[in-house]
Amino acid sequence: MERPSACLVSSREPSLAAGEKLISVVSGCYNEQDNVRECYERVKKVFKEIGRYRYEHIFIDNASQDRTVAILREIAAQDKNVKVIVNARNFGHIRSGYHAMLQSRGNAVISIVSDLQDPPELIKDFLAKWEEGFLIVIGVKQESEESVLFFTLRRIYYEMVGRLAEIKLTKNATGFGLYDRRFVDILKELNDPYPYFRGLVSDVGFPSAKIPYLQPARKRGITSNNFYQLYDIAMLGITNHSKVPLRLATMLGFTVSFVSFIVAVFYLIFKLLFWQQFTLGLAPLVVGLFFFGSVQLFFIGILGEYIGAIHTQVLKRPLVIELERLNFEPES
Repeated sequence: MERPSACLVSSREPSLAAGEKLISVVSGCYNEQDNVRECYERVKKVFKEIGRYRYEHIFIDNASQDRTVAILREIAAQDKNVKVIVNARNFGHIRSGYHAMLQSRGNAVISIVSDLQDPPELIKDFLAKWEEGFLIVIGVKQESEESVLFFTLRRIYYEMVGRLAEIKLTKNATGFGLYDRRFVDILKELNDPYPYFRGLVSDVGFPSAKIPYLQPARKRGITSNNFYQLYDIAMLGITNHSKVPLRLATMLGFTVSFVSFIVAVFYLIFKLLFWQQFTLGLAPLVVGLFFFGSVQLFFIGILGEYIGAIHTQVLKRPLVIELERLNFEPES
């Protein structure tokens, strides 16, 4: 077993022939024993067909409970282009994939999931756009073979976050794409312990090209994303790139206070004019009580999300703790 590490590997480039470029491919995985080998083979086939790049394929495993790590060991033993990071526990795909990207040494880094819902064959298109001068090339889901309901909900979410965000976010982008070394070096300087990667891409502001694609359905295995993880990502996108919910609470507070004052004056005047006939009744009181209570709880929850995001930033814990590395060069 190679020495465990929680820090970055050396940024020294491996020896390359004159003019030869190194491309890093990063794939996160958790319980993907049915998919990692095919992912490796399809990526390898693409680079063999292109022929003019050296490449490294970095798999980062989130402490899988199946045979994923064993299969990655077999692949790494046969192919030195394959590098493996095994995490001490499941740190979540947000932190894990981001950490692996920071360990890459290529002139460009391609992020691709190991469940094959990101078609490896698009690597050719990404590299072509990169050679044209684009520092970032993003895969954008135009259609998906997943459930119509989930795809629609994702579209609604991207639309909502796009309207709330203070920067222009790319809709229907999952992170699948190519990122130039200059962009990755900036990510290292940011030192963000819990990043919203799609937002960072837009926040940096480098010129980007967009490649539309059809996202295939998962053929083997079961996704590890549950409702909480999806909710976590959704709230991360809002809290990291928008103050609108906080300001909405302030504006709604002023509005409701003003309306309440007008209603109170209205009831006072009518009670004075029609003392015997006009009765308040319990229904308005009960409805108003529950309404204001629910509004308060909603915005306390929003405030809690922002406080939680601040808490994560203040702790500054490492993205992941590594248990093992395979095929990485020794640190200088």
